[in-house]
Amino acid sequence: MTQSTDPDLPAGAVLRSVERWRDGAGHRLDDPVAEEVPVAFVYNDAPFAVMMATPADLEDFARGFALSEGIVERPGDVAIERIEHLLEGIEIRLRIPDARADALASRRRSMSGRSGCGVCGSELLEAALRQPPPVAADVRVSAQALRRAMHQLRDTQSINAVTGATHAAGWAATDGTLQLLREDIGRHNALDKLIGALHREGLALDAGFLVVTSRASYEMAMKAASAGIALMAAISAPTALAISLAQRANLTLIGFARDDGHAVYTHAQRLLPEPASPPPAATRQGRSSTP
Repeated sequence: MTQSTDPDLPAGAVLRSVERWRDGAGHRLDDPVAEEVPVAFVYNDAPFAVMMATPADLEDFARGFALSEGIVERPGDVAIERIEHLLEGIEIRLRIPDARADALASRRRSMSGRSGCGVCGSELLEAALRQPPPVAADVRVSAQALRRAMHQLRDTQSINAVTGATHAAGWAATDGTLQLLREDIGRHNALDKLIGALHREGLALDAGFLVVTSRASYEMAMKAASAGIALMAAISAPTALAISLAQRANLTLIGFARDDGHAVYTHAQRLLPEPASPPPAATRQGRSSTP
């Protein structure tokens, strides 16, 4: 099977030769597909994790992963030394404070992630099921703003638009205007990339909210809460464990965010209700009540 590149494709998408069949007839063409490569994180020269990911926005990915996994507490505590593209995949070498590196070594954790499964390989229950501190940020978001953000999230996914194979995580202002978007084959990776981009851009966490194209799993809720995000809306369903974590972490968790409605599972005070529709004009004996 042949492969080729196209400068017009977004980073993270490549062309592959495919034989496509329609109505009993086949023809060969170059088809855009999403890239999936091993990405290794190496902290202070010690390997820590290998994630299967889309090779785009790698610096955001590295910073966001370090923050959401609790490897560092502040963005300034992680420095990217270099990103190496090797035959086997991509290696990102990072430097963190010695105390954080010692704590990392004591966790004895080496992850082999499948499409960004961030708890794969955790040796201890407490390492897999971390409870972040309660979110301090607060926002108020209207249902109209939520729908606007979900629309823009769907319409702004450049890799998914040509491949149909990636998840997205987006950051929206409180009026629903999408400000940042990151994509990846793994929903956790997309969120890590977004978290890294949020810190790089210096956007205030009390002035926006998170929208994602996936289900709201425990780890998605954990990463959002760990980053200090106050409201997360997912296009699909949450899990019971995600709801439990969100309740304790003061995270507003919304599922089934669609054009025709949504479901608020925790801390509903942050989502403003729809304005009430005016009642129909009163009538008397079939005649309008207006004089």
